[in-house]
Amino acid sequence: MRKTVSVLMAAALCAAMIGGCSGSSKQAGATTAASSAAGSESASSAAEQTTKAENKKIEKLNVYFVPSREPQEIVTATEPLKDMLKTELSKQGYDIGEVVITVGTNYEAVGEALSAGTADIGLIPGGTYVLYDDGADVILTATRDGLSKNSDSAKDWNDGKPTDPTTDQATFYRALIIAGPSEKGKELAAKVNSGEALTFEDLDGANWSVMSSSSPAGYIYPSLWLQDNFQKNILNLSHAVQSDSYGSAFARLASGQVDVLCTYADARRDYVDKWNSEYGRTGSIWEETNVIGVTPPIFNDTVSVSKTSKIMDDDFKKAVQSAFINIGNTEEGQKVIAIYSHKGYQAAKSADYDNERKAQEMIKELNAK
Repeated sequence: MRKTVSVLMAAALCAAMIGGCSGSSKQAGATTAASSAAGSESASSAAEQTTKAENKKIEKLNVYFVPSREPQEIVTATEPLKDMLKTELSKQGYDIGEVVITVGTNYEAVGEALSAGTADIGLIPGGTYVLYDDGADVILTATRDGLSKNSDSAKDWNDGKPTDPTTDQATFYRALIIAGPSEKGKELAAKVNSGEALTFEDLDGANWSVMSSSSPAGYIYPSLWLQDNFQKNILNLSHAVQSDSYGSAFARLASGQVDVLCTYADARRDYVDKWNSEYGRTGSIWEETNVIGVTPPIFNDTVSVSKTSKIMDDDFKKAVQSAFINIGNTEEGQKVIAIYSHKGYQAAKSADYDNERKAQEMIKELNAK
């Protein structure tokens, strides 16, 4: 309102001066124009100061991430997000004093933090969201680059070539069951690649790495794959260990501590260098690992907000929603969110994850048996 009044006053003053000095010299006209420009600039500056002063102040914004990568790697990669959020939220009418980024000890810890209100925002998988939707609202879903391979058949993934990104944006991804270079891993891969069907006895004889029970790619959908194909689930496996991150899971696969791991479809792209530099392998990850199982599509990760956070009202939810979308539309923002293979964000609603709820119900039923 102040900006409008100031601009109108400047315009009126300019008009009066022009009307009263129509016969004046060019120099007087130039002086008038300069005075008008100065007045307009002053009005604009005053308006900006007024807008900034009217922004709502929030002392601290707590953003939590799940440990799907090495925690320190996530903390380092997401450091620029702090200033990006401050800048974008300021445009939305909120001045943030401090943005604190935390990586939860596991997926459940982030869900619990959202429910308790200690986390205001959580970047969590759909599986974690539906487990904690009593205390969390989904506001965004991530988009990802599509992949050059997207077959339901495990054999089609095993051509020894990289799984490359495409320019098509996807709202879903798949989980893969991947066999490693151990003797048992090679045995399972040989059966799949020859077109021979695996038996549950084949799988039960292997050492498995899985993630926490709320991880879609690392637990839920592989368990559904076992149910669909063998009427079993992960709890029926004789040798399954939980890894605290996909990085440690791939390290175990490379060393032969486990024969099989459960992960997201483009995970090998994330660990292609470490497979040789840190995990001690001499061959390519694409040659030394093979897909032995492919799950149905999984709806992408969420940006969810706490229902119990003291700062998270409907207006601020919309502001956060806009801020993340805008960040995802910039080159700098895409570099930050690439840590989770996110390409951008689009608005989401609870019903988008109804299929995930069905999956969770099935898991509960399986675990109750």
